Amino acid sequence: MDLLDDAFQRAKEVLRLNVTQRGFSACSVKHDDDPGSNYRSVWARDSAMTGMWSLPLGDAELTACALRSLETVLGCQSPDGHLPNYVDIDTGEPRYGGIGNIAGIDGALWTVIAAWNYVRVTGDEEFARRYFGKIHRTIKWLRAHDSNNCGLLEVPEASDWTDLFPRSYNVLYDEVLWYRANIDFVELRKLNGRPVDRYVNRAARIRALINDHFWPTPDTVRDSVESFADTQFTLGRTRYLISQITPFGFGWRCDVFANVIASLYGVLDDERAGTVWRFLRQVSIDHPHPVKVLYPAIRPGEPDWRNYFLVNLQNLPHHYHNGGIWPFVGGLWVRFLIRLGQRAHAEEALIRLAELCRAGMEGDWEFTEWAHGETGRPMGKAYQAWSAASYVAAYLRFQGDTRIEVAEKRPDELVQRDESGLVPAVTDDRVDLDRGGPGVGNVPPETPKSEQPSST
Repeated sequence: MDLLDDAFQRAKEVLRLNVTQRGFSACSVKHDDDPGSNYRSVWARDSAMTGMWSLPLGDAELTACALRSLETVLGCQSPDGHLPNYVDIDTGEPRYGGIGNIAGIDGALWTVIAAWNYVRVTGDEEFARRYFGKIHRTIKWLRAHDSNNCGLLEVPEASDWTDLFPRSYNVLYDEVLWYRANIDFVELRKLNGRPVDRYVNRAARIRALINDHFWPTPDTVRDSVESFADTQFTLGRTRYLISQITPFGFGWRCDVFANVIASLYGVLDDERAGTVWRFLRQVSIDHPHPVKVLYPAIRPGEPDWRNYFLVNLQNLPHHYHNGGIWPFVGGLWVRFLIRLGQRAHAEEALIRLAELCRAGMEGDWEFTEWAHGETGRPMGKAYQAWSAASYVAAYLRFQGDTRIEVAEKRPDELVQRDESGLVPAVTDDRVDLDRGGPGVGNVPPETPKSEQPSST
């Protein structure tokens, strides 16, 4: 059997190993020898991605598990809209905080995105109606993290998938997901007969802010915070979206995962996405396997280094989030190359991804969690659900299945605006965040109350 086809069949077998009564586990419970492991849980982010990427298979067992994952996470929502980081498979107990009891942000974002994609692929509109209220509360909870009404979320340190890493305030990865969550929530609102103008405008504003502030040039930097402008000369003209912006500086490293989904999820246009690809290819981001999730790795003594990187020796240079190779991001990388029309490079990347998934710590086809960024040796947990699901999605996309794609060639909020008959609310290249009004960036004057969007 061809390597790519063999990997596809093996990936489906690994997905079945992660099917539980509450949804997809993070890794195979059967093969996890640590009874206290929180991998024996339905994680909001992991299960959302796993479910979403397995849906195009049309497999009844896996589709039902994707639905159970969403129901488990949404079923543990707090009254104010907070979703759990994960839910214990054995006890059903939700956990809302992660390392250091810090609340996770991205699990909620991925859940909104996965909810719409579940409806889009399966046609289960009853789910969209039944869970609309909960998803709406989650969107409101997320919106509350825009604490200064700038349009972007203010994210605590270590509160997303990089739960032992120094990123905070306006974090690229979370802002890209915030854009996509609003886009997908618009579609859920349409199905429920709710007005969409507020959320279409909000998504446009988020995308504009990301492109303006995370891709600094001499022309755009003067609109950024003063401390960022003072230090921008150290960066020059970027070739990727930088990883974070705070009131005190910026993170200049390349978050590869965030840049890839910025392309796939409609934040970056073709020109900028191509610039990102050329840069990452030049630094061999996909060798020995696709792909290292951070470039360059942080080393001891550098300003970004934190002593907590040494917890379990997790984030040494070229380990884990600090420049490690993650197969699930590798699958997104393949789809990124296909989006750019780089089919030959996509095939090469898919082959190397299959080789990585075949390699194991104890045996073949372990679909491990991550691998060392320099040696390519598999590390972490074996039979990882999202590693298998991402390979499935990459394989299907390479075979021509477009159901896995989520972005058009033009920004999605413009497509939604045309379909909904909305009048563009743009002034000086800015877009109304929610209602407009003085003090909210360069937005139009406040709309009379009789013309303001509904608060629903």
